[in-house]
Amino acid sequence: MGALRELTRRYGGAAVLKGANTLVATADTDEPPSVCDRGNPGMASGGMGDVLAGVIGSLLVQSRSLTASVRAGVLLHALAGDAAALDGERGTLASDLFPHLRRWANPS
Repeated sequence: MGALRELTRRYGGAAVLKGANTLVATADTDEPPSVCDRGNPGMASGGMGDVLAGVIGSLLVQSRSLTASVRAGVLLHALAGDAAALDGERGTLASDLFPHLRRWANPS
């Protein structure tokens, strides 16, 4: 948690440290870092970080709130990854998240 806070203090913006529990912090709030306990090891594949960055970026241009966009983007990405892994974690591709991202971003 200390390294996460130091990253945002030193460089500003947002820091997302992916792992078994993803850590999220932004420089524009004094709130403690948040933790996302969703996602799975199958998401450790090429392009997953690019999808995450795209999700966060698209939310940012819609909401203009860095903290809300990063937190929501991390959660959407993780939930989509978990949904994609229902068919098995091994072999999950970044593109497997797309239908699930759409569903999670547009709940009925």
